[in-house]
Amino acid sequence: MKAELEKLAQEISGKKILVVGDIIVDHFVWGTVNRISPEAPVPVVNVTKEEFLLGGGANVLHNIYSLGGEAVLCGIIGDDDMGKRLENLLQNLGASTKGLVKGKRPTTVKTRVVAQGQQVVRFDREQIGAPSKATIAAMTDFLKQNIADFDAIIISDYYKGVIGTPLMKQLLGRVAEVEEQFGKQIPVVVDPKPSQPERFYGASLITPNHLEAEKMSGMKITTTDDLRQAATRLLQTTGCKAVLITRGEAGMALLEQGKDLQVIPTNAQAVFDVTGAGDTVIAALALGLAAKATFSNAAALANIAAGVVVGKIGTATVNKEELLAVLHGEETVETVFKHLEK
Repeated sequence: MKAELEKLAQEISGKKILVVGDIIVDHFVWGTVNRISPEAPVPVVNVTKEEFLLGGGANVLHNIYSLGGEAVLCGIIGDDDMGKRLENLLQNLGASTKGLVKGKRPTTVKTRVVAQGQQVVRFDREQIGAPSKATIAAMTDFLKQNIADFDAIIISDYYKGVIGTPLMKQLLGRVAEVEEQFGKQIPVVVDPKPSQPERFYGASLITPNHLEAEKMSGMKITTTDDLRQAATRLLQTTGCKAVLITRGEAGMALLEQGKDLQVIPTNAQAVFDVTGAGDTVIAALALGLAAKATFSNAAALANIAAGVVVGKIGTATVNKEELLAVLHGEETVETVFKHLEK
């Protein structure tokens, strides 16, 4: 298994992924705290640095590039300064901006204030809800014309209104047409929010976290049997080939159609910040599937990538060199290999 994953980590290079979903600018304000405000019982943060980073679906794309793949982002930004900043960040990666649609809503921005390594507060600037028909039409036109160029598709759903049923029907319908016309498989991997799971009916794989899986399945998950039952319900609800439930420090659980549940222990050595960890998981998963890996091997690779990224602070990514370093040297990863070999 270890040799297979080392080979897979090399084979994902150059794979082309289409990322469709909600686009966010992550704004980090870094500083120090030395006193409490006399005006209110809150810390006074002395700002030392600010950063603007790719967030949401854009951070998924960043992870793909960091792992050696290529990607195009399709989603909505505002015709505003933050939209321009996001375009510049994409261009700095060498990524195309041709899939971006400028809507009437402002670009979504999440600002996090961090002091002494701890997040003090977060505030969001966003407008959610269904986009205009013209905006959705521009997105679907892009999808129809370009889907055949990609090895896999990621749906990055933050439930801002972009990933609705009409868009998903158009996308999955076009995927089916391309697969029939060109004889190629294009895996569709979904990072979902719990509402309206029927939106994703017919996708290849969904990746809810533990809480999302509970909400989507309508049951509490406390045991392995609960995991198995919840994942089975999700397979039935979505018609997917597989479901991967991410469980933080408890690792992951994979259930494929016609197979038994695989519980994958975490590979994280230390957890400092889970911001963007789901983006890392789905990026590595999609790249693995684009390289024709099995669901098990793609999930194992994603688990290793997540174990690296949660040890970093901020909206972080993992690169191929870090992934290979873990595969070559970390003994803790053997628990993953041994379990999946059973």
